[in-house]
Amino acid sequence: MSARVSLPPRVLPSKALAQIVDTIKTLAIDAVQAANSGHPGMSMGGAVMGSVLWGQFLVHDPQAPAWPDRDRFVLSCGHGSMLLYALLHLSGYDLPVDELKRFRQWGSKTPGHPEHGHTVGVEVTTGPLGTGFAAGVGMALAERLLAATYNRPGLEIVDHCTYAICSDGDLMEGVASEAASLAGHLGLGKLIYLYDDNHITIDGATDLSFSEDVAGRFTAYGWHVERVDGRDAAAVAGALVRARAEGERPSLICCRTTIADGSPNKAGTSGAHGAPLGDVEVAATKKALGWPEEPKFLVPDEVRAVFAGQLVGQREARLAWEGRFEEYRRRFPELAAQFEAHLAGEVPAEILAKIPSFPAGGAMATRKAGGKVLAALVEAHPTLVGGSADLAGSNGFEVLKLKGQSKAEPGGRILHFGVREHGMAAVCNGLALHGGLRVYDATFLVFSDFMRGALRLSALMQLPVVHVFTHDSFWVGEDGPTHQPVEQLMSMRMIPGLHVVRPADARETAAAWRHALQRGPGAGPTAILLTRQDLPVMAETRESIEQGAYVLWQPEGAKDDELDGILLATGSEVATALEAARSLHTAHGRRVRVVSMPCWEAFLAQPASYRDEVLPPGLTRRLSVEAGTTFGWSRFAAHQHGLDHYGASAPGKLLAEKFGFTAAALVARWLELP
Repeated sequence: MSARVSLPPRVLPSKALAQIVDTIKTLAIDAVQAANSGHPGMSMGGAVMGSVLWGQFLVHDPQAPAWPDRDRFVLSCGHGSMLLYALLHLSGYDLPVDELKRFRQWGSKTPGHPEHGHTVGVEVTTGPLGTGFAAGVGMALAERLLAATYNRPGLEIVDHCTYAICSDGDLMEGVASEAASLAGHLGLGKLIYLYDDNHITIDGATDLSFSEDVAGRFTAYGWHVERVDGRDAAAVAGALVRARAEGERPSLICCRTTIADGSPNKAGTSGAHGAPLGDVEVAATKKALGWPEEPKFLVPDEVRAVFAGQLVGQREARLAWEGRFEEYRRRFPELAAQFEAHLAGEVPAEILAKIPSFPAGGAMATRKAGGKVLAALVEAHPTLVGGSADLAGSNGFEVLKLKGQSKAEPGGRILHFGVREHGMAAVCNGLALHGGLRVYDATFLVFSDFMRGALRLSALMQLPVVHVFTHDSFWVGEDGPTHQPVEQLMSMRMIPGLHVVRPADARETAAAWRHALQRGPGAGPTAILLTRQDLPVMAETRESIEQGAYVLWQPEGAKDDELDGILLATGSEVATALEAARSLHTAHGRRVRVVSMPCWEAFLAQPASYRDEVLPPGLTRRLSVEAGTTFGWSRFAAHQHGLDHYGASAPGKLLAEKFGFTAAALVARWLELP
């Protein structure tokens, strides 16, 4: 058993605990009432769970919120945000009461749902149910990976737990089921969830749609499960002690609670889920609790004294860790430096230098090139981790010579996610949020639809996750239209903060990985889209794509004002566009520039002067070429050549002829342009 989980809970007298519970309830109802918006019920019903966990078990230091070895806490049911904000305020984080009074208002640090990076102490953005549950699994997995990598006997510098409070709604979502199954399979023993079992959803009682045996389901997943009265602080504390002692399985503590607990007329009803209690019921609730109606947002001195005393102990725990780390640094200087560097999130130049170069000539599928790049990177980067949703060979990852993550191999850096695309992406968000790792995942591009919610949250939180998508067009061929992406590429381009890179060949693929890894914390995620089919490795492509687009080719000596127009292309269509442009020049005397545009987002971030250099404003005869929907290309080209219909089951080369993705077809299309 780790030193952390064997710690006895902090002593918190029952009277003090009861007062903390009522303080949280009244802060929640006052904040929601002031905003005339919010979800008071969960915050009130979960007040005992939150008070016990934060008051007696959670190891953290509000004065050093980024302390690497802190316990992580996830409020998966993010609509109950006032529970978290109240706990952060009481614990001593930089969240003054004035921010509670500005709940859900413009510019406040207390938005409707918790936002990572916006409010200190919020570990993950939650609100879309189930995604916080999965992110917590990623955090616990990160702790295990880092512990296996860096801990040495007597100097355990990574030793903490991941806790969460989740709801009925969380457990209805498929992403939570995917992550729960994976957590049980991996035996994440330092993952402990409190389930707010209040039997209420927005529409009414849960028996309208949710009647399964949750405890039985999680037992089948391989979790340690207990049922307790969530209103009984001693019962919750006892279950937490036993969960921490459980080293081989994640734990789910099913806490039977009452939504809006303490409200005389709305407790246990769906009416308390997503609306203020109302002035009359607020007054009645405070009276029932023995709480004064005024002042609002009252925090008794006794409660502040309890948390002020805890600050001392929390600081001591952190300082003790810092002392251990100094000893660790003295005995293992290289490991300590590596640990700190990777916590900062930057990929050292010496690791980026390991990215292979690909000589021009021959042909290679970009998925194969991507696998070669990744193989070199994982060998050089000790905490680059990731995996595939049961498609490792198809994604080009068969070349990775690393151990898979399992109970027997806690340091294994290959993650076998199984057929769980949404869970995979959400778990990877948690891995990235934890810190100390660089993270990637992979599946087919068409299955990115299953990951959409997690991709959006990855971008919203500006996490540097690399999402690899192979089989990126109709060239999938015989698998047919169900597996041939059409709209997915453009759909991902619509996600703010996500860089979508579709490289033209092996050289641009290497550049895509360099670009992705140079986007550190706060820059956002990157999607790399790769081919199943071989593509020629062109001498004209670049090994840097930081500018997003560049002039690939034009007839030698041709000046801008002598050009007939521009062919813009991405991915597998770049080589085809280049062949067409050369044919137009030799056979028809047309001078056409070819622009490779692997990353729209990077190109649009360039100065106007560079964008005009690549796409001269006066050169308006432009044709975009991409094997996907033409929607959106009008911002760059007046004419589009794409695929605005589903594919078909046939060999890829035949489909290219049928759909007009050959050099001859592009020549004909160009000659028809007005």
